[in-house]
Order: sequence, then structure tokens, then C-alpha cells
Amino acid sequence: MENIKMKLFIITGLSFLLFLAFSVDTKNEQSSIDDHDLVFTELAKTWDEGIPLGNGTIGVLIWKKENKLRFSLDRADLWDLRPMDNLNTSEWSFEWVYQQWKNNNYKAVQKNFDMPYDKSPAPSKIPAGALEFNIENFGEIESVRLILDDAVCKVKWKNGVLLTTFVHASKSNGWYRFDGLKNLDLSPQMIMPDYALKGEDAKTINSLKGQDLRRLGYKEGTILKGENEITFDQKGWNEFNYQIHTKWKTWKNSLEGTWSISSNKSLQEHNISAKETVNKVFKAEMQKELVSHKEWWQNFWNRSSISIPDQVLEKQWYLEMYKFGSAARADAPPISLQSVWTADNGKLPPWKGDFHHDLNTQLSYWPSYSANHLDLEQGFINWLVQYKPTFKKYTKAYFKTDGLNVPGVTTLTGEPMGGWIQYSFGPTVGAWLGQHFYLHWRYSMDRDFLKEHAYPWIKDVAIYLDQISERSAEGKRKLPISSSPEIFDNSKKAWFSQTTNFDLAFIRWTYEKASELALELGKEEEAQNWQNILSEWPSLWVDGSTGLVFAPGTPYTESHRHFSHLVGFHPLGIIDRSNGAEHQKIIENTLDNLLNIGSDWFTGYSFSWLGNLQARNFDGEGAAKSLRIFSENFCLPNSFHVNGEQHNRGYSKFKYRPFTLEGNFAFASGIQEMLIQSHTGIVILFPAIPKSWKTISFNQLRTEGAFLFSAKKKDGLLKEVKITSEKGGILKLKNPFEENKKFSINTKYTTEGDIFIIPTSVGQHIVLTQ
Repeated sequence: MENIKMKLFIITGLSFLLFLAFSVDTKNEQSSIDDHDLVFTELAKTWDEGIPLGNGTIGVLIWKKENKLRFSLDRADLWDLRPMDNLNTSEWSFEWVYQQWKNNNYKAVQKNFDMPYDKSPAPSKIPAGALEFNIENFGEIESVRLILDDAVCKVKWKNGVLLTTFVHASKSNGWYRFDGLKNLDLSPQMIMPDYALKGEDAKTINSLKGQDLRRLGYKEGTILKGENEITFDQKGWNEFNYQIHTKWKTWKNSLEGTWSISSNKSLQEHNISAKETVNKVFKAEMQKELVSHKEWWQNFWNRSSISIPDQVLEKQWYLEMYKFGSAARADAPPISLQSVWTADNGKLPPWKGDFHHDLNTQLSYWPSYSANHLDLEQGFINWLVQYKPTFKKYTKAYFKTDGLNVPGVTTLTGEPMGGWIQYSFGPTVGAWLGQHFYLHWRYSMDRDFLKEHAYPWIKDVAIYLDQISERSAEGKRKLPISSSPEIFDNSKKAWFSQTTNFDLAFIRWTYEKASELALELGKEEEAQNWQNILSEWPSLWVDGSTGLVFAPGTPYTESHRHFSHLVGFHPLGIIDRSNGAEHQKIIENTLDNLLNIGSDWFTGYSFSWLGNLQARNFDGEGAAKSLRIFSENFCLPNSFHVNGEQHNRGYSKFKYRPFTLEGNFAFASGIQEMLIQSHTGIVILFPAIPKSWKTISFNQLRTEGAFLFSAKKKDGLLKEVKITSEKGGILKLKNPFEENKKFSINTKYTTEGDIFIIPTSVGQHIVLTQ
């Protein structure tokens, strides 16, 4: 694992240096990062609208509760990991579920494996606690600003008081400083989560329902106050405990302090208490710590940038990338549903803040590849590798096979949590996660990663799928039963006797890529074996008028939030425009049908995903429209995606507001798909741009093959393309200039139709101008 991190550091450091020397100047082209800041005239009044700060491990939301300024604190690895007892029985197996389905006894499955997830309060992500400051005498607020460039929040009152606060980008603590206090008395108070049952309530734990935190049954934590410092210790389930510590100093008209959270079950190697962390950094002044914090964020923003005419979409992209930079790290847990911003409302977080692998974790990392943030995507890869033995154990226990699959809903440590069993124990979850190993390889071209991690993961999934499959009456391979998230919810009908397009797409993709990677490693015999197995599976199911379907005889006929039937088009690219007129017709029919049926039961992430689909289909107008609908209707003022429509404009019948992050990050990916695509092995610049977008530019967007692209269009004409080849190799670039237009290029190339074939060497810089 350490070798992976070191290689990523070398690669990303090289990328940064190349950026400084070799990028298109987009400053002041449209706007600066400052123009994308969140700016308000008052503090939010609910936790989910708070100003978000974080570093992948710890986070905070800044808001106002009653007359108190509230810092809702969180840490990514605070989990109640009590096991699900229903998942350790003799009935817990794919074969048993299949038999109940076949014998029309499916209520037994729902009772044993679906219902306990809702009835049990844990396992679950849990909140840490809060700091509060009494600001009753501060008067009116002049401004609240989240400065994206520096990841710093500033709150200014009309009486001259100024709060500056940030979570250090690379250390385990946050800082706060108040200036201009004059004679105002101020000191933080520690607020513990409402875990404990007190008085008569202690007798009613079994009658508590819903998402009440008290259902966890913890004893009340302890708060120890010292001189200008407070420590909070909380014991959770079993031997788990965590600590929050804050310490501050005052002088003249200022108060400055820092805080940290520690867990005794931290996944990080060097785990010390919050108090030790605070004492270690407290001697340093906040302004000095701010320097290294800003350096990290400067490097982050230098990795990639965009400039587009639509200011709504541009600002949303920068907000999404800010949240990605706040939620992902190589040495932190993966991005869960709410990451480091767990609900602070006395309740368990939406869907227990878990890791949903039937869409949520995957979409959360979509933007990392072309936005040139493989270093932050590494945390997801590291976690999957770390818990691969746990996943193999699950595969053997539940599916009774060798090889590898992954539970669709997992805890922090990769253990299954249950829930709707079609998806929480879905048969192709490991295959979808395998795409992230493949993409990491293709975007980095790290051959050691290919050999040690990418191919082994996909190979193990292929072994599992080989053993779980059976033969249909026609002689083709099939799954015993198959599902398509989250069609027909958790009913018996949600299982199909024929393999769904969702499962089939991931199966076919797995064997196709297993063969491709085996050949890359010189394993010809293994490659041929995977090709032979691939030929035994049917092609994707297609209806002549509606395109891709869920399964034979089950077309998409009702609006639904999850486009599981068309994963073969996006993200997998099995069906693609590059494959000719037949595939183009399938795509057009599929998307036309999706749009004609309407968005009644879409959630926010549906529109984000739709934007990606339309961009992949070179429909810039449609992609921009869908992504704008997402931004303006399914996000709170702080940019958090809350699934339901918030303004009653008729886009969806879902009106609720559970906060989850996957829609945010899928939005960023959609913008990037509009600007550059390389999934076919051929790089296409500006493939899905609305006609009105005449002046556009981007810097350092990454493509498959480990190429970094910067490009600039002005008044509708492409002016300049700059390319850096990190690993060498052949670059295939679709001619980005208008037909018959003269251009210059500083290297040799050949052509195949409208494709430039450019041999490159490691570190080579290529410039095309017109």
C-alpha cells in the first residue's frame, strides 16, 4: 500500500510542475475562483445548509442554532460497528434466497434480510458532537463567506467582529479565530450528541422508533473543562470510543483556538488522542498553520480548471470540486453518503451514512479521473484493497464460490449491512467496483498497479462470476436470478429469471477487460479463457423502439431514479456511438424513451447522471439543461445535493431533502464529459458543447493513456491545445480543428481519417495552434 501512495505522490508532483510550465492561461477569461465563493448575509439555520469544511478525515458545518454559532464536528471513521445478527444464520445465502423466490415464499426473505436493516439502529455512521459560541450580543451579520480558493470560512458582523475558521488540509485539526471582540465575552462550549437515555426515558429504549440517536443505547459521555480547554469523551458500542478536544487562548480583542477528534479504532496508522493532537499544534499560531493549509489548496486547484460561459454551471463545478477536495484523501476512508458532514439533528444520518455500492460510491469518484485527481481517488482504491479479504470471505459465505464480490451496502470495515437484498447483496457489485481499478490503470498507466491490483481484482471477480453462473435453455450462461437497482424496490418482482441488462453489462465488461488486461501482462492463455467465457454470455437486451431494457419483456415504461438498465452505455461504454449506426440508434432510442417518460420520479442524482449520458451522446444542449436543473432545483444554498426537488417547479415528485454527495460529484463529471472524452481510446475535445458556448477553456484535464490536456476556444474557434504525455505511448486525437483549416503542431504525426496518430515519449510536450 505504501508503494502505491509513493508512486501517486511522484506522479502528482510531476503533474503539478508540468502544470506550472505548460498550461493554457484562463485567468480572467471568464471569472476567477473567488467568483464562485459561497456568500450569504446570514448564517444557515439548519445543519444541512451549514458551510462545509473538511479534509477527508474530519469535517465541520458552520451554522446558527438558536442564538449560538454552532460548529457541527465529524470524523469519517466514527462508526457503530455492531454486527447484523440476521447475517450470521444458515439461511443467509444466495441459494436460499433463490429457493424462496422460486417457491413463492419471498416474504421470508424480506423478513429475514430486508426488515432488520430498518429496525436496527446500527451498524451506522455516528456524529461526533459540536462546539457552540454565544453570539447573542454580536448583533447583525454583515456577511458569511466560504472562500473556495483557500477553503476558509469568514463570518463578519456589523459590529466589526470577524470569525476566520478552517479545517487544515493535511493535519487532523481545525482552527477558529475571532477578532474585534472588544469587551464581548466569548468562549466555546462543548455539546455532546444526544445519545444517552435519561430518567424515565431509560426505561423506554425498546419503544424508541425511527432515527433517534438514543436507540444506540450509549451511556452519557463525559465533558472535562480546564483552563481554556475542554475534552469530551464518548464510549460507543463494544470497545469503541472517541474524543473531541479544543483549546484556545485570548489576548486584547481576539480569541484563537483549535480542535481535533480522535478515534481509538482509527483506520490511519498513526493514531493519537485529540488532546495530544491539539497540544502538538497549539503552540503554532493559526496564521502560520494557514500557510501550509493554503499551499495544499493551491496545489489542488492547480491540478485542473475550467472556464465556460454558463456561470451557473461553472460555479457549481467549482463547488463540487471544492467538496471533493474536502471529502477525499489517499489516507482517509472512502466518501460515504455524507462523508465528513454527518447529520447534526439528534438522528441517525440518512441511510445510516453508509457505503452504498449500487451507485453512490461509484458516482462519488467519477470526477476524479479527468479532473486529474487520482491522488484523492486513491483512498477508495486503498480501502477496497485493504478489505479485499473481507469481501472474499463474504463471497464464500453468501455465494458459496471462490473469487470476489462485494456487499452492496457496507460498513466502514467492509462488512455487509443488509437492506433491500437485491442490491445490498447484488451479484455484480464487485464488477462495478472493478471499473475503478480499470480506470485508475488507464488514467495513470501505472504498470505496477495493473499487475498488483487492477488485473487481480477483475480476475477474481471473473472467477466468481464463472462459478455462480448456470446455463439457460438456449445454452447461454445466466445468473440463477438477477436484479436491476432499484426497479420494483424490494419486492419478489425485483428478481428476474433472466439476467438483467444491469448485471449482464457488468458481467460482459468484466470478461472483456479481464482479457484486455491479461494480454497487456502477456498472459495469452488467461486472456483466451476470458474471451471464451465472454462468448458464452448473451449480448445486451435491446427493444427496437425503446432501446436498452431492464430484461427481456421488461422495457423502461415508468419514471425511475436509477438508470440501471443503461449502464452498458454509461459508464461502461459497451454500447457507444463509436461502434457505428446500430449503436447510435440504440442510444438515441434509449435516451428518447427516458426523456419522453419524464422525470416524475427522478432524484437529483438522476439529473446529474442524465447530464453524463447526454454528454456521452454528444448532446451539449441536453447535458447543459439537465445539469442546470440539478444545480438550481436539487441543491441547498450551500450546494449540498438533497435528492428531492426544492422549488416545486415540476421536475420531480420527490420533495424530501436527505443529503447525499453522489449527485454533486456526478454533476462535476458531467461537465468534464462535455469538455473532453477518451473512453474509446481516442481523445475528443469539446465533444458536447452547446452552440452558444463560443469562448471556453480548460487546463490539465486528464485522459486515458495518462495524457494531460489544456485547450482554449475563442469566438467559436479552437486556438490552442497543449498536451503533456506522462508515460509516453501512442496518442490518438480526433482532429479538433475545423475541416480543411490550417494548424501547426510541434511533433510528427500520421492520420487515419480524422484521427491524429501521435507517437509520444515520457514527459513530452505537444502544442497545436491555429
